[in-house]
Amino acid sequence: MSKLIVLLSTCLLLFSCQSPKNRPLNIATAANMQFAMKALIEDFSLQTGIECEMVTSSSGKLTAQIIEGAPYDIFVAANMKYPKAIFDAGLGEKSPQIYALGKLVLWSAKEEKHIDLTESTWSTVSHIAVANPKTAPYGEAAIHALQQLEIYDELENKLVFGESISQTNQFILSGVAELGFTAMSVVKSPAMKSKGAWIKVPDSLYQSIEQGVILIKKEEGNSENASKFYEFLFSQKAHEILKEYGYEIPA
Repeated sequence: MSKLIVLLSTCLLLFSCQSPKNRPLNIATAANMQFAMKALIEDFSLQTGIECEMVTSSSGKLTAQIIEGAPYDIFVAANMKYPKAIFDAGLGEKSPQIYALGKLVLWSAKEEKHIDLTESTWSTVSHIAVANPKTAPYGEAAIHALQQLEIYDELENKLVFGESISQTNQFILSGVAELGFTAMSVVKSPAMKSKGAWIKVPDSLYQSIEQGVILIKKEEGNSENASKFYEFLFSQKAHEILKEYGYEIPA
């Protein structure tokens, strides 16, 4: 028993003394980025040997978690509003930067479904999935697009709100909603590109989705590794990956 206690104590001591550099990098990731982020992490880890863990949710929820002290090293958001809130709260190493411009699409899981932005599409569906506009930038963009088309009031009763793009996608794939607004990065991902039909929502119908990233200020953590990932996000290789998933790279 005494030997077991000594062994356990030694293991705990080694774990507590483990260098932060050797711990996985915790990346808080907006739901629209989940597929692209997986590809980015694979390439980054291959290049650097740095392990990464991804936590996915809506940008609003991740912001609340960071403000409450969640142990994330870097926040890859779906707009600039939430990273700026982190910076204004004094929790960022430096001001956030735009890493990509997101694109909105209208998607159906049914391949035979005809999709456009006219009455012929809206009149044939009972439910339209949208991410919560209060916490998900793509949901906010979708509502703005419907308002620009002057059909929001007409369709309001058909809207089904997901907590994030991820839940919105589930509504579409399960058939709970015949149509839904999501990120182009979702329908271009290897997991989804063969499922259903989609059209790109014209950029003129919603405000540009400027996606931002910020390094989280920490007294002890993977600041060096987080900085390496931050720099990688703006590299040519990362830009190539982001473009594959439908993102536009800002000038």
